[in-house]
Amino acid sequence: MPPRTPVIAPRAPAAIGPYSAAVWSGEHLFCSGQTPIDPASGTLVTGDVTEQTHRAFDNLEAVLDAAGLGMDHVVKCNVYLVDMADFPAMNRAYEARFRAPFPARTTVAVAALPLGARVEIELVARR
Repeated sequence: MPPRTPVIAPRAPAAIGPYSAAVWSGEHLFCSGQTPIDPASGTLVTGDVTEQTHRAFDNLEAVLDAAGLGMDHVVKCNVYLVDMADFPAMNRAYEARFRAPFPARTTVAVAALPLGARVEIELVARR
């Protein structure tokens, strides 16, 4: 397998730039950040950070599924929030998507995200 084998994820939003939804590197799948874009309409999901977090995870699950993996394969997440006041709501939505033992995680505040999203999530999974 080449060092970067891309994953084609037809149920996830199309990339809005020169990047892959995910690439394999050995046994690890590196997923690009997903914002709460509805793949059917290509528009940002309106609603609070809870709804947006769930949509971002739905998009990530579509990428994982296309790679033959699921949420139990996730080993690391990076979460980007435009407002750290959204942390508790995002954290509850996040917790609903995983079982213990939970993946490692980093959460940081950023100045802005594409299309005005409140959250973006990227992850690494291992087969």
